[in-house]
Amino acid sequence: MSNSSSLNDFLLLAFADTWELQLLHFSLFLGIYLAALMGNGLIITAVACDHRLHTPMYFFLLNLSLFDLGTISTTVPKSMANSLRDTRAISYSGCTAQVFLAFFLFGGEFSLLTVMAYDRYIAICRPLHYGTIMGCRACVKMAAAAWGSGFLNGLMHTANTISIPLCKGNVVDQFFCEVPQILKLSCSDSYLREVGLIVVSLSLICGCFIFIVLSYVQIFTAVLRIPSEQGRHKAFSMCLPHLAVVFLFISAAFFAYLKPPSLSSPALDLVVAVLYSVVPPAVNPLIYSMRNKELKDALRKLIQLERSKAVFKDRK
Repeated sequence: MSNSSSLNDFLLLAFADTWELQLLHFSLFLGIYLAALMGNGLIITAVACDHRLHTPMYFFLLNLSLFDLGTISTTVPKSMANSLRDTRAISYSGCTAQVFLAFFLFGGEFSLLTVMAYDRYIAICRPLHYGTIMGCRACVKMAAAAWGSGFLNGLMHTANTISIPLCKGNVVDQFFCEVPQILKLSCSDSYLREVGLIVVSLSLICGCFIFIVLSYVQIFTAVLRIPSEQGRHKAFSMCLPHLAVVFLFISAAFFAYLKPPSLSSPALDLVVAVLYSVVPPAVNPLIYSMRNKELKDALRKLIQLERSKAVFKDRK
């Protein structure tokens, strides 16, 4: 992307050639986007307003919702706007911003998922020390480390990507500026630096994933020793949603960046990109609230409060 003087914009993947199908794409993405905004917005509001949820677990969940809102807002709105305007163009600066925000938010989110696994490990395996280890200051530092690591990840990959000379056109076969698709436009071996950085990042993610798996091995071992069925159910309700989110996120992201070229096709690349960049922000609130009684109660109270306010305004 160093040919910024000659590359003023890029052309993103067109979902369809006809206006009717473009409108269908817009409607589907709009529904998913609104669901993500509403779900994550409700979680953020519930955690912020309900004092019973002012605990480390829900503090990290609030940060996860912020990451999810940022992730889906980085990719989906531009794609929807292009469908409405019947265009494929994205500016050079807009593409650079998408590259930075994607790596920033994806990297920060996985760092936070690792922190959340550690939080659950301490809560279940070392409950007597939980208050000491997971104090307010420690939680803020962990969340700040997740945001900071994501920022450095985004800065590193963006700086390296924009230095790569491109000479194979400006068509990006994806609905947002995904780095593997941009690397296909490179005309020199300099793209190998970015490939190396991606491998390093994925190795770090793999290390975090191993940490998460080992944490859950110890967690489930401890949970199975709990004598009461109610206690086991509560422990599983804390852990299984987080494990589902981790599996969905890492499986799709790894496949997108590590699949062999022989498996690559525009349709498959599109499906995988949607799976790791669009689906998780929309389904994460549902996954976390489905088995969590405290969160469901807080959301119910929040909705009832909003209804009461609406009724009061109507009466006035």
